[in-house]
Order: sequence, then C-alpha cells, then structure tokens
Amino acid sequence: MESVEGNNSAVKVAFIHDANKLSREEERHENVDENNSDRFAITQYIGETDTHSDALITRYAHTLTNYSLRNLGYPINQDFNYEALAPLLQFHLNNAGDPFLGSGLSLNSMKFEVSVLDWFAKLWEIEKNEYWGYVTTGGTEGNLHGILVGREQLPDGILYTSEDSHYSIFKIARMYRMQCVKVASLISGEIDCAQLETSLLANKNKPAIINLNIGTTLKGGIDDLDLVIKTIDKCGFTNDQFYIHCDGALFGIMLPFMKQALRISFKKPIGSVTISGHKFLGCPSPCGVLITRLKYINALSRDVDYIASRDATITGSRCGHAPVFLWYALKKKGLTGLENEVHNCIFKARYLLNQLRRAGIGAMLNEYSNIVVFERPLDDNFTRKWTLASNKNIAHVVVMKHVTIEMLDTFVREFVQERYVWYKDGQVQPLCIAKDVGSRNCACSIHKLSSNY
Repeated sequence: MESVEGNNSAVKVAFIHDANKLSREEERHENVDENNSDRFAITQYIGETDTHSDALITRYAHTLTNYSLRNLGYPINQDFNYEALAPLLQFHLNNAGDPFLGSGLSLNSMKFEVSVLDWFAKLWEIEKNEYWGYVTTGGTEGNLHGILVGREQLPDGILYTSEDSHYSIFKIARMYRMQCVKVASLISGEIDCAQLETSLLANKNKPAIINLNIGTTLKGGIDDLDLVIKTIDKCGFTNDQFYIHCDGALFGIMLPFMKQALRISFKKPIGSVTISGHKFLGCPSPCGVLITRLKYINALSRDVDYIASRDATITGSRCGHAPVFLWYALKKKGLTGLENEVHNCIFKARYLLNQLRRAGIGAMLNEYSNIVVFERPLDDNFTRKWTLASNKNIAHVVVMKHVTIEMLDTFVREFVQERYVWYKDGQVQPLCIAKDVGSRNCACSIHKLSSNY
C-alpha cells in the first residue's frame, strides 16, 4: 500500500476529503466561473491591481486542485513538490544550442541538462561518448527528432508504425512528407509482427524507418522490440537498411524497473528513444528527453555563430527550467524510490482492474502496464468529472503516483451507481468491447466476463 510522505501527502488527503464533499451545485458554479472569459480578459491600459489578479490566481489554483484529484485518464503525475526551486523562477533560463557544447547565453542550465541525459543514457545502456540528446518540450518533439534522424540516415525510407501509435507519429509523417505504412495491432495494442513482416516484404526495395511504441497511448500495449528486430532480420534487411525509433513516452522510464519486462537498450540496433518527463516523473510543465547515437547528429547539425553553439535540436530557444526540474526529481527519488513508485502504480492498476471486474464491468490490463481499459461511460458529464480519456467504445484510467486507493474506490463506486441508472430499464445494454479488449474481458450480454482471469 501507499506511504504518506510528510505534510505534502497530509494536505493532499485533506484536499481529497474536501473534493469529495463538493456538491453538484458547487461544481456547476466552478465550471461557469472558469468559463467566464471576461474574468481573464486583458483589457486595462494602466494595469490591474495585484489584489484582483491574486484573487483570480488563488481561485484558479483551488480549481486545479479539485481537478487534479479527479485526474484519472491522462498520464500526468500530480504528486510532486518543486518549492525548493522557486528561487530560480526569477531568472529566464534558455538552453538554446547543443547542451554538450554550451551556449553564448550564460543564463542556461545545460550542466543540469547533461546530468539528466547521462542518467538516461545509463538507463538505456549507451556509453557517454556514444550518445547525444537533449531535454525536449515533450514526447512529440522527441518523436519529431528521432524520426528526423532516421529520415536523414535513410532519405527514401518508409515509416512503419502500428495503428495504435500516438497521433503525433502520423502528423510527423505528413510534416516530413514520408510514405507511412500503418500496421495492424493485436488486441493488446502492440504491433502485429506478422503483418509488419508482410509490409516489409512488400516494400523490400526501400529502407525501413520503424516507430515502436514502448506503451501505446490508449491501451498501454508494448511493441516487442526483440521480435521486431527478428522480423526485420528475417525479411533480409541489413543494419544499414533500417532505423528503429522507440516512443517510450510513459513506459520508457518504467520498464527498466520491472523484472522480466522488455529491455530497452542501445546494445540492440535501435537509433533513438524518447520519453515524456512530465508523465511518470511529474513536472509543472510539459517536457521530455531524447537520446540518440552521436554518430547520427553531424548529418543534421549546423554551427550557429549567434548562439555560439551547434544547432541540432528541433526548437531553438529551449526551456532551461525543465532540465532542473528533471534533475531535482531524479536526485530526490533515486533508483530505489523510482522502483518503488513503478511497482506501486502497477499494484494500484491491478487493484482497479479487479474492482471493475468484480462489479461486472468489462476491463483489460496489459502486463507491465498501469493503464486500465474498460467500457466507455455513457454519460459525458461522468467522463469529464473524472477526466477520462476515451476512444469509440472504450475509455481508460492511467494509474499514476498521485492516484490513491481511495480515489479508485470512489471512482468505481460512482461508476457502478451511474451504470445502474443507465441500464436499469433494460432498453440500453452495456457496450460490447470484445473487439477492443477481447471477448474474455467484455461484460456485454453476449460475452459476459471470463471467470478465469
């Protein structure tokens, strides 16, 4: 079970209690007030009083607190405390340029950034003198860079990715005007290597740039890196004919702390890995990490006199605070702390799965995943209240560190109550989600739930 970490956790428990007492009327008023754009309009010529602005920010912070305590559907860890870094907010920190070469702008945090990059390089097993990377704005920028590196190495390469891939991958294919082959996924969400093989053989005359999902967005399906490499080899592609980018947005930092899980390693023929820093670690603003092989960077980098550095990143000016946040989180948690957090999230995800299934609600949880998939609630208000992410007939909960057993119990209890209202007259039946999660995980009138799970 979870441990209580000092006053910060005590305050959060109190907030949970307060949030659970919010009436529907209070929630309605809160939403109306937040949607009143006049309160946020910047219309004064002489500036507004601090009292007015402070009151607005205070109320906004209260609203965010209540929202965060019901944030179940998106992979954003809300359990962090960076108050010790507050003195840095009085400085503009800009990491424009190559973090390993420094910059003409002295107000940067590149030393912190390199420390963070070294940590991830060690995690993914690549030597310091063989890798290059930087702290990005998030997973999408990491994907932009990783696939760009692949495209620069293999200009006429075809991009292969599963249908369950993050939407940014398909956007990147359009931006780079790359031919993109969408490969079918298994029920778990992972790429279907049998179809990948068929697609590779059909395009054997062109190199392959393959995006692998180290945890798909909706189902948490993990593409089998080792099987993909075997498939590529079976199709006759040599090492200079393919490039593998690993999108590890959430799981890229989690899997190394789970025994028997897929091993993400540059000792295997992969070209790049990216993660989102704000997801598992937690950060006030979106950020991420991209690691690739140093030998690839010269092809896309240029020296820029203005910043007295090398330009090899997607963006020019880069947030200098994000690397410090990540550095602080990694230093404070340590390897043992991270391992405990990973296993705690997995434990709570399995708990939620069992609670849903005991209540007769169809649900699925992949191995090594903290993403629980279930039938989509019929009421959009319920979906919004718990900030659930949904797609067609299914929705999911991503069990992050800030998610407590109490939150999960409340969610399941309210879900069961709402389902009774939706289905009590028999005119509407629970959704069939067998196509999405498999018949054994579906609770519709046809499939029921498998008793052997």
